[in-house]
Amino acid sequence: MFTNFKSGRYVAVAAAAALLLAACGTGGGENDPGNPNAPQPATGETITLDGAGATFPTPLWQALIDDYTRNVNPNVRINYQSIGSGGGITQFKEQTVQFGSSERFLSDEDLADVEAARGCPAVQLPAVYGSVVIAFSDDQFDGLVLTADVIARVFDRDIVNFNDPAIAALNPGVDLPDVEIAPVHRSDGSGTTNVFTLYLEDEVPMWADKYGSGTEVNWAAGTIGGQGNEGVAAGIIQNPGGFGYVNQSYAIELGLPQAQVVNADGNAIYPTLEATSAGLDGLEIPESYQFSILGIGGEGYPITGAVWNFFYECGYTDAEAAELKAFWAWALGAEGDAHATELGYAPLGQAVKDRVLADLERINASN
Repeated sequence: MFTNFKSGRYVAVAAAAALLLAACGTGGGENDPGNPNAPQPATGETITLDGAGATFPTPLWQALIDDYTRNVNPNVRINYQSIGSGGGITQFKEQTVQFGSSERFLSDEDLADVEAARGCPAVQLPAVYGSVVIAFSDDQFDGLVLTADVIARVFDRDIVNFNDPAIAALNPGVDLPDVEIAPVHRSDGSGTTNVFTLYLEDEVPMWADKYGSGTEVNWAAGTIGGQGNEGVAAGIIQNPGGFGYVNQSYAIELGLPQAQVVNADGNAIYPTLEATSAGLDGLEIPESYQFSILGIGGEGYPITGAVWNFFYECGYTDAEAAELKAFWAWALGAEGDAHATELGYAPLGQAVKDRVLADLERINASN
């Protein structure tokens, strides 16, 4: 039996949905006193803001939205469509939302497309960090040690059974069962997939040559697709031998058993919040905010990414722009950080927060 790092509690798929909704917690009260530079929310008329994109941060976004609209400014309504990073980028480029979210940053080409369509530059800002975990359907695999190579070979269908010699070699003394692995992946355009496949591309030559990275890849025959992190989690739970990648928050909320993954220094790391934060030590973020998180060593968990929010420099009403700035500045404060850590996300460091708060002022600045 593997070391139990946390209690992995089985849940039915119907209960899984309820637990994900329970992630949308409440809390807080007045404007964050720890963030004196945050714009104060407008009052009076009801303002509606629509956003769309990554499922990765959905539990956190919903918790933030619920807290803010209940306890900070009831005059704002924020609707977030959890449709995947690819869909979020598309809707942002098509200007059907006030903001987009993605685990893939906008490329220079994307930014040029937005500016040509909107008539002003886009603003893309990191919002939070999180890990992508390997989760299982069976509690007996909690703490199973895996490498990037083994994970890649599972999704390549080269390794098809939990008692494969490559897995056994990483877990000496463990009586691995004769159980077929059912690999579950995202079927939609996904920033979670982008983070996961960037990691495999960086670590495994076979994967780089055969699959590459991106929000979508051509998965091997015999793997199972699921829509959103929610769909992958359900696919893992429903299938005996379920083995898939999901945002850490979903694994925490659903009590899914998870793997330890060997990092760049050869350390097998279980995906705790502390391990996610440790992997961010020394991370340098360029002025463009276009970056990937790779080569994590030390005590850091190696499959980690960021979530970016996208805005425009023009085209909002004054009230919409004020509320966008107010909400996302509040989300970077102490109460936003509390929601993030409770749900298994790592907040931005203070130096990056200060930069992001300043750059939020670019919203509508070209009007």
